[in-house]
Amino acid sequence: MHSVGFPPIARRDARVLVLGSLPGRASLAAQEYYAQPQNAFWRIMGDALGAGRELAYAERVRRLREARVAVWDVCHSAHRPGSLDAAIRRDTIVANDFAAFLARHRRIARILFNGATAEALYRRLVLPGLEARARRIATTRLPSTSPAHASLRYATKLRRWSEALADALGDG
Repeated sequence: MHSVGFPPIARRDARVLVLGSLPGRASLAAQEYYAQPQNAFWRIMGDALGAGRELAYAERVRRLREARVAVWDVCHSAHRPGSLDAAIRRDTIVANDFAAFLARHRRIARILFNGATAEALYRRLVLPGLEARARRIATTRLPSTSPAHASLRYATKLRRWSEALADALGDG
C-alpha cells in the first residue's frame, strides 16, 4: 500500500518537533496522527501536556500547538504493506521538505524522534541536505510509542518522554 503522510501540526513559534516515520493504517483511515488505539502517543501527551485521547482530536492538536510542540513524519510518502516500520520499502521513500519547514519554524530547538526508525530515516534522508543551522538542532531518540514496541513499560516511556519535553520546552 502506498501511504501519503499528513501535513505537520505546528505553530510558527514551535520549539519542539516530534518526528515519527509514516502514518499506519489506522491513522490513514482516521486522517489523524497516532490514531491506533494501542499507540501510547496520545496517552503520553495527555499525561505530559494535557492533550490526551479523551479529548477530541482537534482539541489535542490545539493543545500541542499551544505548548509549542510540532508533530510530523520523516516520510512524505512510501510503500508499506501494513503498519510496521520494518515493512516500509526504503526504495520508495519520499522525505518531507524539512529545509522549508525548518526555515519557516526557526524557533525549533529540539527534535524528538518517536523511535529508532524515525531517527535513522531522518539522519539518512534529511540531515545531509539541511543548511548548517538546521543540522545543529539538538535531537533525542525516545522510545517508540507504537504497540509493536512493548518492551518498555508505559511508566518508563512516560518518564523519558516527559523529561525530554520538559527539557526541550524549558531551554529557551
